[in-house]
Amino acid sequence: MTRRGRASEMRRLGGGSGAGAAVAAATVLALVLSACGPGTSTTSAQAPSTGSAQQATAATEKDFDRGSFPAAAKVDNRWYPLVPGTQYILEGRSNRGQGRVPHQVVTTVTDLTKVVDGVRTAVLCDQDVNKGQLEESELAFQAQDNDGNVWLLGEYPEVYEDGKFKGAPDTWISGLQGARPGVLMRASPRVGTSSYLQGFAPEIDFSDRAKVARTGLRNCVPVNCYDNVLLIDEWNPLEPGDAHQLKYYAPGVGNIRVGAVGDPEAEVLVLVKVVRLSPAALAKVRTESLELDKRAYTVTKGLYRHTPPAIAGP
Repeated sequence: MTRRGRASEMRRLGGGSGAGAAVAAATVLALVLSACGPGTSTTSAQAPSTGSAQQATAATEKDFDRGSFPAAAKVDNRWYPLVPGTQYILEGRSNRGQGRVPHQVVTTVTDLTKVVDGVRTAVLCDQDVNKGQLEESELAFQAQDNDGNVWLLGEYPEVYEDGKFKGAPDTWISGLQGARPGVLMRASPRVGTSSYLQGFAPEIDFSDRAKVARTGLRNCVPVNCYDNVLLIDEWNPLEPGDAHQLKYYAPGVGNIRVGAVGDPEAEVLVLVKVVRLSPAALAKVRTESLELDKRAYTVTKGLYRHTPPAIAGP
């Protein structure tokens, strides 16, 4: 359930490996085959399609239409379900400039919503912990259209260093400063369809793209072993080199594994726990998320002030 590839981290760490696109593609395939680990296997990938009809039905950033979203922020995409009160914990290792150290990402689907660019979005609270210390606390705004595609419409990521708040320089909101929404998950992901933007924010050099790489995989993580796993290949064409982030999605669950190819951050994560929060725990997350939302009006007031406050409820 981790969010987009971190453009800010890529800028700080300085690009990718510089390998050519063909080499990167071959390495991606190799990682796909090895990611299942002992005791797992892959099924045959879905055959690529070149049919124009299939291309036409695969949503891209160009298909965004504010009028195609429901009044309530319900997300029940098979590959990316967002049930309020659900918390996903992924653990692994990453290199944030201090070598590969323990890394944890905790994503909570809150019961808050926020209107962004004319669309009522679900609010996710994302905490990024590196070597036991909070490095980023983020609100992400996501919504599902009437066709079942999930969109990303903005992010407010607070950055911390040595426990101290440093700002939120990578905040972006769709419809402001040239930013546009992108597709997080298609309703029916298929191999052979075009790549798509996951969001576009020129002020922070965010232009992540994604492409369906494989389907029908089997993958085991500490939580469970899953069949019919979907693999999405993500990259930022604005960054030098050929850094790719690989995300594995299990039906009915969401993101279960994250891998990397040519990425100096080398973030590798697996899903270790899925928690259904108690009413009291959800209320605590709600309060913390509302505090983040309120603080954003001061930290990024020139941008965030154009949005209404997050509220509880659908």
